[in-house]
Amino acid sequence: MPPVVPGERVLAWAEAAEGVVAGTRDALYLRVSSVDTRIAWELVEAADWDRDTSVLRVSEVGTWGVRRPEHRLTLEEPGRLLELVRERVTASVVLQRHVPLRGRRGLRVIARRAPRGDQPLTWLFEYDAGIDPADPEVQRAAREALAAAQEEVGTA
Repeated sequence: MPPVVPGERVLAWAEAAEGVVAGTRDALYLRVSSVDTRIAWELVEAADWDRDTSVLRVSEVGTWGVRRPEHRLTLEEPGRLLELVRERVTASVVLQRHVPLRGRRGLRVIARRAPRGDQPLTWLFEYDAGIDPADPEVQRAAREALAAAQEEVGTA
């Protein structure tokens, strides 16, 4: 079992072919090849379960232009872990707003909250394929969308 931060308690866990995966209220813990990784729920961009292959794919929030960290774990008996992952990742999303820029393509403004609620919101942008974050028009639209979203949730 991966060691957890003091004050956290493992709520669900499963053995993976690659190691062990466990979830607490605040984070997902991985122990793969004797390396321990803690991913706060608000930093889990997506988690997908493939029932046919028994693979849980977890991708972390990333930085545009840099390959997003991704973890693949084969879980034969996932137990309650999948339910916990789905609930925690969903609960961390406070707001998600799509802003079209070129047809249907655009950007998303996303606000995420740590489960404890004692941290400020984390604000993120996701860009659709073909949208360049360095484009001044995209940057202007992102600033405006962020300001509107922050006002909507009362953090402006």
